[in-house]
Amino acid sequence: MFSKLFGGKKNDLPEENPSLETVPVQQTESAPDGPAGRSNFFGVTSLVDRMKQAVTRTRESLSSRLEGVLALTRTVDEAALEELEAALLTSDLGLPTTTVILEQLRDRARRQDIEGGEELRVLLKEQIRAILEMPRLPMKEPALPPKVVFLVGVNGTGKTTTSGKLAAWYRTRSKSVLLCAADTFRAAAIEQLEVWASRSGVEMIRTKQGGDPSAVVYDAVSAAQARSIDVLVVDTAGRLHTKSGLMDELEKMRRITKRLIPEAPHEVLLVMDATTGQNGLQQARLFTEASGVTGIVLTKLDGTAKGGIAVAIARELMLPVRYVGVGEKIGDLLEFDPAAFADSLLDG
Repeated sequence: MFSKLFGGKKNDLPEENPSLETVPVQQTESAPDGPAGRSNFFGVTSLVDRMKQAVTRTRESLSSRLEGVLALTRTVDEAALEELEAALLTSDLGLPTTTVILEQLRDRARRQDIEGGEELRVLLKEQIRAILEMPRLPMKEPALPPKVVFLVGVNGTGKTTTSGKLAAWYRTRSKSVLLCAADTFRAAAIEQLEVWASRSGVEMIRTKQGGDPSAVVYDAVSAAQARSIDVLVVDTAGRLHTKSGLMDELEKMRRITKRLIPEAPHEVLLVMDATTGQNGLQQARLFTEASGVTGIVLTKLDGTAKGGIAVAIARELMLPVRYVGVGEKIGDLLEFDPAAFADSLLDG
């Protein structure tokens, strides 16, 4: 049957008898029951409030360096813009992105004076928001379910944790979700995802450690179709762009998914650790070239003063930040909002 389905291409065949199984729901905490920001499960009421909490360290770092500039009551001059440049670089916006912002501000100053720090704050927020919104497109939604979402990236960025949180996020929007444990290489990855599946109140397709990840994906897509599941979230193995074998395996999973659902995967989300700042950006740039990434999940945003990396990602990778991780709890995944981020970063 597989040979017929996959056109007889041996390298694309899942292993026979891969011992796949569905892990039933075993809830260990209350499942989400409403839009984030309105249910007790997600705690804080306002998205802006939650974003402000998440970028506290970045905002405090940026504010301490901008204090003199934003306190200006006179016209902003070149010296003030140079101070602003240094502050933005420290917050990990990166040189290319910072240069673009400063050029825009200098152009504005040539045409019309910037009257004091408060006007500079407003203009800076507008610049950051515009950059963040530039690559944003509506999330791709299939004509028929399931929507297939791959989570990719290197080990240690929080892919498995994000997979569980994303399942919970979709459940708050009344979507049925199935998790797929396609990270069969890392020790304990399957068990970790099983815990998150239980917390999220969703089922999971798994196999034994060391099993064929393509077989797990095949079984998960088939199960999602048969059960009329709205969203299938696939947790893939951590891989580097320099590891050709792992990248080939990811491409194989993509091909198998497309054989079953031609337009899938509908989203390929690269999970990035915000604490790595510019160091992670180069790795992400090379990774996206090889894996068809459609958006970014920026994790551990609450644990870094380098939150400006979100702006650098949008401009330099031309990819939208879709979600941000802001804590360890199941509700600590927020859909990214450029306006809320810009306001949170620059408001006191």
